[in-house]
This record gives sequence, structure tokens and C-alpha cells, in this order.
Amino acid sequence: MDIIFWIIFGALAGWLASIIMKTDHSQGTLSDIIMGIIGAVVGGFIMNLLGQSGVMGFNLYSLAVAVIGAIVVIYVGRIIRSK
Repeated sequence: MDIIFWIIFGALAGWLASIIMKTDHSQGTLSDIIMGIIGAVVGGFIMNLLGQSGVMGFNLYSLAVAVIGAIVVIYVGRIIRSK
């Protein structure tokens, strides 16, 4: 059951990041989920580098960390695609 919650959490984070980065119309739901899950990992890594805790569960702080990470993933993806 936890994996379903994490997929929903990742989808929400990816969707929010895609809206912020204005890629919502060009990405699908699966892409949002993948970006959110990868973003949670990347966001947790970034926060650990800054001396803060990463994703700690289902709360607003963790959602913010996952969204920030997903934004970074989308941005890097744009850079790679433009070259």
C-alpha cells in the first residue's frame, strides 16, 4: 500500500513542477510521475548537500523538496534536449 502512496506523491510533485515549469501540456501523467519520483530523490540529495533533511514522509516539506527536485530534473532535461 505504501508504494501506491509514493506513486501518488510523486505524481503530485511532478505535476506541480510541470505547471511551474510550463511543461504541463507537453508531458503526460506517466512523465509527471517519473519526474516527481526522480525529483524527490534529487531534491533530497540537494537538501542533504545544504545540511537539511530530505524527503521525510507525506508532509508539505517533503512535497516542496520533491517539487524543487522535479524542477531541477525538468530544467536539466531541457538543457540536454536543446543541445
